[in-house]
Amino acid sequence: MEWGSELWDQYDIIDRQTQWGIDLIEKYVKFVKDRTEIEQSYAKQLRTLVKKYSPKRVSKEDHEMKFSQYQAFINILNELNDYAGQREIIAENLMQNIFAQLLKYLHENKQERKMHLLEGRKAQQNLETSFKQLDNAKRRFERDCKEAEKAMQNAEKADNDINATKADVEKAKQQANLRNHMVEESKNEYASQLQKYNKDQNQFYFVEMPHVFNKLQEMDEKRIQKLCEAYKMFADTERQVMPIIGKCLDGMTKAAESVNESGDSQVLIEAHKSGFERPGELEFEDYSQMINRTSSENSIGSLKSEPKTDHRTIGKSKTKRWPFGKKNKLIVSEDFSHLPPEQRRKKLQQKIEDLNKELQKQVDQSEALDKMKDVYQRNPQMGDPNSLEPRIMETNQQIDRLRNEIQKYEMWLADAEAKLVSRNDSYLQYTPHCERSPSLNNNGSHDKESPDTTYSDDSGQEPLVQPSPVSEFDDFEDDLAHPIGSSTALYPFEGNSEGTIPMAEGEVLQLIEEDKGDGWTRVRRSDGEEGYVPTSYVKITLSRK
Repeated sequence: MEWGSELWDQYDIIDRQTQWGIDLIEKYVKFVKDRTEIEQSYAKQLRTLVKKYSPKRVSKEDHEMKFSQYQAFINILNELNDYAGQREIIAENLMQNIFAQLLKYLHENKQERKMHLLEGRKAQQNLETSFKQLDNAKRRFERDCKEAEKAMQNAEKADNDINATKADVEKAKQQANLRNHMVEESKNEYASQLQKYNKDQNQFYFVEMPHVFNKLQEMDEKRIQKLCEAYKMFADTERQVMPIIGKCLDGMTKAAESVNESGDSQVLIEAHKSGFERPGELEFEDYSQMINRTSSENSIGSLKSEPKTDHRTIGKSKTKRWPFGKKNKLIVSEDFSHLPPEQRRKKLQQKIEDLNKELQKQVDQSEALDKMKDVYQRNPQMGDPNSLEPRIMETNQQIDRLRNEIQKYEMWLADAEAKLVSRNDSYLQYTPHCERSPSLNNNGSHDKESPDTTYSDDSGQEPLVQPSPVSEFDDFEDDLAHPIGSSTALYPFEGNSEGTIPMAEGEVLQLIEEDKGDGWTRVRRSDGEEGYVPTSYVKITLSRK
C-alpha cells in the first residue's frame, strides 16, 4: 500500500509523520551519546580504581608476591583493567558506528524531506494558480452575461418606446449585440480555463502529489530501516566484546581458584621460621629450705658462712620465654647474625649465590680480555695490548675480592648450619660445608666455571690456568680439534690479519670454538686451514650431542 493512493488527501498528516520520524532519530542520537559518556566515565573510574589498588612496582622478588592470595588479587586487577578497556571499545564503537553515522544520515534525511515537501508545495501552488484563473474566467463570463442581458432589455425597451428615435433603437441593438459577442468570448475562455483546471487537478491528485507522497514514504521507510539497524547495532556493539569480557571474568575466577591457603601458610613459615627451640619446662624452686634450716644453721656463725643470695634473681628465667612482645630495633650485621638461625642460613645462601654469579661474570670477562690481549699481541694493527692491562688488573682484583667474599660467607654459612643442627637435628640433615665438592654450590647444582681455570687450595685462591693442548692462534694445525658445529658465511671476509682466514659469502666452515666474548669465532676450512673470523659475519649451527 502506498501513501500516494491511500493518503492522497492527508498532506498535513504526512508532513507531521515525517517530522516526527526525524525527531525520533535526533532523540536516539542523543541517547547514544549519553550512553557513550556513561561507558567512558565507567571505564575511567574502573582504571582509576585499578591504579589506586595496584602496587607501583610489581616484582617477583617482593615478599607479597610469594603469596597466592596476593598474586590472585594482582591478576584480578589486571583482568579488571582489561575489562575497562572493553568498556572503552564499546564507547568508541557506539560513537563511530551509531552516533556519527546517524548524525550524518539525519542531516541527509532533513534535506531530502525538505526537497520533497518543496516539490509538493510547488505543485499545490500551480493548482491554486490554475484555479484562480478559472475563477476569474467564470466571474468574467458571469458579468458579461448579466451585462448582455441588461443590454438586450435596453434594446427591447428602446424598440417598444414610441418616443425613441430610430438611431437610439439601432444604438441599443448594437450595444446588445456587442455584449452578446463578449459573452461568447468569456464563455469560451471560461470553458478553456475549466478544461485546463480539470487537467491540472487530475495531474495534481493522480500524478504529482502521489509521486511526492510515495517519495516521502520511501524516505520514511528507509529512515525506519536505518533506525532499526542502529537499534540492532546498539546491542551488537556490546555483544561483540562479550567473549573478551567473558575471558576477563574467567580470568578473575581462575585467579580466585589459584589461591592456595596451605601454600601461603608454607610461604609464611619458610619466610619467617626462626629455627629456635621451644622453651623447656621450668624447674621447681623450693623457697621453704630457708625456713626448715636447723638451729645450728641459724647460728650467727653459720649465717656468716651462708653464701649470699641475690633474691632479685629468684624466680627469673635466664631466657625470654614469651617472644611475642614489642620487637626491639636490631642492628644489622654483615654475617646476618642479627637474624634467627633459619633466616640467617637462607640469607647467607642467597648472598653466596649472588656472589657466585658475579664471580662468573668477572671470570668470563677476564678470559675475554686475555684472549683479546693475545689477539692484539699477534696482530698489533688490531690494537695495543698494553691498553688492556688496566682493565685486566681491575678484573683480577674484582675476582680476588669476590673469592674472598665467597670464602668468608661460606664459613659463616657452615657455622650457621652447624648451630642450627645442634639446636634440633630433626630440622635438616647436615653435611659439613667444608666436605662438599668444590664444583657444587649451596643448592647442590654445579657452579658455572671456566673449563680452563682451577683454584689452588691456599687462602689466596689464585687461578691456575691449565695449559691448553692447542695454542690460541698457531700450532693448532698439528692437533686438530673436533668440530662442535658448523658456520655459514653471511658476508665475505678477506682475513688479511695474522690468525684470521678468508671466507666467501655462503661458504660453510667447521665450527671449532665459539666466541668467548671478544667478537671472534674459530673455524676450519675444508682443506684443514684454521683461523678466526668475525662472529657477526657467520651464522652458527651447533651440533646436537
